[in-house]
Amino acid sequence: MITVVTAERRRIFEHFSAARTLIGHLKTENDLQRASTLAFVVMPDHLHWLMQLGEGATLSQVVRGVKSLTSHRLGYPIWQRGYHDRAVRHEEDLKAMSRYIIANPIRAGLVSSVGDYPHWDAVWL
Repeated sequence: MITVVTAERRRIFEHFSAARTLIGHLKTENDLQRASTLAFVVMPDHLHWLMQLGEGATLSQVVRGVKSLTSHRLGYPIWQRGYHDRAVRHEEDLKAMSRYIIANPIRAGLVSSVGDYPHWDAVWL
């Protein structure tokens, strides 16, 4: 599970097009088989991404690629340096972690139902 935060916690992804740009880059990583997305949520100032690395890909390469492409596409640097990662040790933890990720907009008070938030997905739903 990866968490990446915007510089100065700017709420860049409140803008629909910026959020969809980031989501497009997550899908590109999936299509290129560098990372298989299991769940994600794009919050106004950060991203939670549950994924499995593709063969031959490194975590730093994949995260750096998403951050770089998103910044380039939006036309300015948007990310804090680095990222937070947490390895999932047991497969049964994946669904629980996925639920936690997609419930972020509810906990943040942005929506009362996950279905009301447009910037998330999970392979199980």
